[in-house]
Amino acid sequence: MSKGKATRDNILNRAFELASENGLESLTIGELAKQCNMSKSGLFAHFNSKDNLQLAVLEYANDVFIARVIEPVRQLRLANIESKLNALLKNWLSWNHAFQGSCMFIDAWRENSLEQSNTQNALKNTVESWLEYLHIQISTAVSRGEFNRELNAKQAVFELYGLYLSAHLYYSIHGQQISNEMFWQGVERLFKSWK
Repeated sequence: MSKGKATRDNILNRAFELASENGLESLTIGELAKQCNMSKSGLFAHFNSKDNLQLAVLEYANDVFIARVIEPVRQLRLANIESKLNALLKNWLSWNHAFQGSCMFIDAWRENSLEQSNTQNALKNTVESWLEYLHIQISTAVSRGEFNRELNAKQAVFELYGLYLSAHLYYSIHGQQISNEMFWQGVERLFKSWK
């Protein structure tokens, strides 16, 4: 790995940590340069703008998400889709709790923006990729007969994501234990209704 690539990776790792703590919008070249013990011009040379920095952090965050949530489940090679979904959901919830009950992808979302920025478009694509991955898993379970043939996979993903958003909110209000209990009760009910 070249020195420039190593420096960029270190910057992105620190930027990811800061964005996870304070939100993507709070990330600036100046603050990040300070945190990385670099000059603003030195850090600017890696990204050229705040937008490029935020896009790079989102891409990095997506790579971390895949490494923490999806890859460990792929390595298990679970034949049963319900077991695979349970493992994915466990990792997904852990991803959420890794950031004090917050999810960087959710926190970065700005519904009030009239024009979608490059950052918002990248964020939308990241979330859509995850939803599509869940859709593929549920559709596979339907085609194999693990879930009811009449199950609408898109609706199922919608309901799963609703549970995740609820867990996100409940974590902030009631803490991790109650959030987890209610999330898994909801998942269990959903899975029963899908069979």
